[in-house]
Amino acid sequence: MLSEQSFELIELVAKLGSFTSAANHLNKVPSAISYAVKQIEEEIGVELFERHHRSVSLTEAGEHFVSHSKGVMASIASLKQSTLDINKGWRPALAIAIDGIVREDGISHLIRAFYQRFTDVELRIYREQVNGCWQALSEQRCQIAIGPASNIPVGGPFEFRKLAQLHWQFVVAAKHPLAQVEHISLTDLVDYPAICVSDTASDYPRYRRGVAPGQRALSVPDWIRAINCVKDGLGVGLLPAHLIEPFLANGSLVAKSCELTLADGDSLLVWDRNVQNEAMSWLVDYLSSDQRLVNSWFLPN
Repeated sequence: MLSEQSFELIELVAKLGSFTSAANHLNKVPSAISYAVKQIEEEIGVELFERHHRSVSLTEAGEHFVSHSKGVMASIASLKQSTLDINKGWRPALAIAIDGIVREDGISHLIRAFYQRFTDVELRIYREQVNGCWQALSEQRCQIAIGPASNIPVGGPFEFRKLAQLHWQFVVAAKHPLAQVEHISLTDLVDYPAICVSDTASDYPRYRRGVAPGQRALSVPDWIRAINCVKDGLGVGLLPAHLIEPFLANGSLVAKSCELTLADGDSLLVWDRNVQNEAMSWLVDYLSSDQRLVNSWFLPN
């Protein structure tokens, strides 16, 4: 029967590339590792490794097995921990990751409605940026994510619905030198830092929105700081249109035509379909149906 040790062994052999190296790492003889891997393959009914003279490499089926094993091991660890928590009298909880692109308006309304409906389930809410929500989902640090972009850089048991379409606007401070330029070219941008938000995901290639070739970047933790940096003339940037509307209205930011653009994209509600309970179902339905709440997050004030 497959166990945590089975997944760990296959992953170790795949990482080191040979039974001998894995055996040395585990202080065992190579024949014991080879036999254990063979037992796992026979249980599954497929070969996970191609055997070479002094090394092994993953088959296509092996690649699939290894790519999904981390999620399985995370599920096992989560099950163990939740069982221990219940044994200690701790309450069940749902974790929600909210992308920084989502305004905080209405979060208290969501919490109040949830706690009125469920008296024995806790909510854990925290912020992620750029691809952070996707990594939180894949690592099972959250069961629901609000607002991640639709690039979907991970695979897994996830379902999603569109919440809103995101629009990007290039802006500068009212007193910035580029405020007087009718149409800003890529060459114009080289002398001024691009303000962008740091990606909280650590397992994916770092993605920086809105940086022109040859342009320096100034990375900040969230969109509020990004807006403030542009307002203070510390740089320029492509910012979410729904977040900057008040500053365009009061004149502290100026929208400009620019050669550097970002395509509109969808902001999603994503959840783990393997988590099936009443609280999860209620929360997904609530977030999918309360348009006023969604508008408070994504429409200009």
